Amino acid sequence: MSDISRPSSQRKHEAILAAAEQIFLRDGFRGANMDELATLSQVSKQTVYKHFGSKEALFVDLVTSMTRGAGDGVHEEMPLPRSAGGVGGFLEEFGRRQLGVVLDARILQLRRLVIGEVGRFPDLGQALWRAGPMRSMTALTTAFSDFIEKGWMRDTDPRTAASFFNWLVMSPINEAMLLGDDVPRDPESIRRHCAEATRVFLAAYGRGAAIPA
Repeated sequence: MSDISRPSSQRKHEAILAAAEQIFLRDGFRGANMDELATLSQVSKQTVYKHFGSKEALFVDLVTSMTRGAGDGVHEEMPLPRSAGGVGGFLEEFGRRQLGVVLDARILQLRRLVIGEVGRFPDLGQALWRAGPMRSMTALTTAFSDFIEKGWMRDTDPRTAASFFNWLVMSPINEAMLLGDDVPRDPESIRRHCAEATRVFLAAYGRGAAIPA
């Protein structure tokens, strides 16, 4: 693969990924035409393969790039609360960011593509898992370990608690995957859902001032 450290090479790399996103999301993996992708990227087909090696490797790289890029909006500037009373607000904000990302139409389409191809290309599922759900649950596990140590959550396995909170927040995802645009994605619907997910979670796992009144 190409050395993408040079600015010109980096621009080509990014242009190829941008074209890949458009074409793979529109046509799927099998339908994606690499000649069209090269034309849209304004590079040669040889350059595409020099950067990514194969169509399959490009698809895995796209899944990682899109998922990680979407996740950056969840994790950036999320400091831990300074008191037990701030736990609920932290969880609601984390949930709102996370659910808003996964309900994005582009990310939903990407998930559908990955599910359709993961039997042939297991690396796709690993790429989405590592850059998406695993990243979020790792961050929550770290936060919950801190909350447990400070007495803001009851003594429990923090990773298990992270998994439960994650799926309380993510519960609309199955409906969204199947029904698409019919699922409410407005900020107020997301806010209400995440507030209720936080209330239920803290009723089970919170302690002291962290438990909603």
